[in-house]
Amino acid sequence: MSTPAPSKKFKNPRANFNFQGRTCSISGVGSYVPERIITNADLEKMVDTSDEWIFSRTGIRSRRVAASDQYTSDLATNAALKAMKMAGVKAEQIDLIIVATITPDMPFPSTACLVQQKIGAYRAAAFDIEAACSGFIFALEIGQQFIMSRTYNTVLVIGAEKLSSIVNWTDRNTCVLFGDGAGAAILQNRPDSHGLLTACMGSDGQKADLLSMPGGGSRCPASAESVSAGLHFLRMDGKETFKNAVQAMNTAAQESLRRCEIDITQIKCIIPHQANRRIIDAVAERLGAKQEQLFVNLDKYGNTSAASVAIALDEAVATKRIQRGDLILLVVFGAGLTWGAAVIEW
Repeated sequence: MSTPAPSKKFKNPRANFNFQGRTCSISGVGSYVPERIITNADLEKMVDTSDEWIFSRTGIRSRRVAASDQYTSDLATNAALKAMKMAGVKAEQIDLIIVATITPDMPFPSTACLVQQKIGAYRAAAFDIEAACSGFIFALEIGQQFIMSRTYNTVLVIGAEKLSSIVNWTDRNTCVLFGDGAGAAILQNRPDSHGLLTACMGSDGQKADLLSMPGGGSRCPASAESVSAGLHFLRMDGKETFKNAVQAMNTAAQESLRRCEIDITQIKCIIPHQANRRIIDAVAERLGAKQEQLFVNLDKYGNTSAASVAIALDEAVATKRIQRGDLILLVVFGAGLTWGAAVIEW
């Protein structure tokens, strides 16, 4: 069967990139979620909540939780190996590893270095980035720059989180939302494809207090007092986060479409950050998108932060919601505040 020619019915904003830049495509994806499932019914026994209350407000039915001896680097490694297998890439071919996470195994060394050791990619450079739930798109854009500039040929990008380690399981407003998991992508040049067409990223540090974990850094080092005060658990102003998420995701998505000179009807699959069904539906409405364009797995996994769109992308590919030549839109929002969107020709 012949491979369909890539679509030309859009503008490639990267076309005029200097230094004879190359295109950058995703040649392989993979994801991993832990075996343990915590359902809404399970949470009913832990906090004052109910399945109806959680699902009606979030769209979440269950979430995955890693074992006590399973760390973010383990989740990331499992996803990475699957992406490498799909791309036909061996560990020694990887030039760079970027891990997006807010739950690293430890403050240092980077989780990316730990993944490097686990997969045996000893010739690669490795570092972490932290952009919360927006991390995977930020990491994609960073990785793409190394491919386009011909600095590296193969980049492994991972979004991975063990959010269960920073969730307060007695706070019903936050513990119902989050889950653990990882998603990965291999970036390479594919001459017959436009690949990653554009990425829009944004931040607003003035609203950093809306979603944060105060303890553990230089401002509030770990101490008996910080632990007893619950400063090492994540905190969120839900109403303000919701309002800012919808606005920022819509703005980023619209800008990414504008850059490519396309409209939402040309997008085959929209993969939004899997945080809350109401946010997803509100963004879709503002974009004028149809429900059948959306890919949503929020009900199964909850909010996995930087892993969210990466896991969803892998599942969309596996279920053939995405075919070669399709245009897809990724759109995210996270603490920082941060947000972003990317248009990709698959």
